[in-house]
Amino acid sequence: MLKIGYVRLRDARSSDDTAVLKELGCHVVRAEEPTGPMADDSAVLTSILDFIGAGDQLVVTRLNHLAASSRGLLEVLGRLEDRGAHLFVVESSISSEGEGGRALHAALQAVASVEPPWIDRRRRGAPADDIRALQAAGVGPVEIARRLGVSRMTVWRKLREMPA
Repeated sequence: MLKIGYVRLRDARSSDDTAVLKELGCHVVRAEEPTGPMADDSAVLTSILDFIGAGDQLVVTRLNHLAASSRGLLEVLGRLEDRGAHLFVVESSISSEGEGGRALHAALQAVASVEPPWIDRRRRGAPADDIRALQAAGVGPVEIARRLGVSRMTVWRKLREMPA
């Protein structure tokens, strides 16, 4: 069984997430870097889902790393099932195997049935806390914008609004 870790590089927790995945014994940890506020930031995830084999495990720290909506999560779970692989979510100790997997699938289907269809297309904002944390870590505004998938102007505007 191959354990593949997946992390999105969007906030200051990304390096912690990577370390957690390595500690859990992931053979490979792949990172997704945001390319822009409206871009499809799932090329790395797509390549994992194309590569993963029967009996393999995709490991993420948080469920929201996989998709922005329940429909998106169901699509990822479906692709994993088609390949004979399964998912493990660290923070909530959820697995897509067995009874828990069936419960997860049912819960996501229930939420997806009442979720607005446009939910995947919302533009992501940059939380001021994430900008502040990255700046405190010594990351410059241009790199913050790249990591968070927002414009440089958004970062500058939020930095200007923050108390010194």
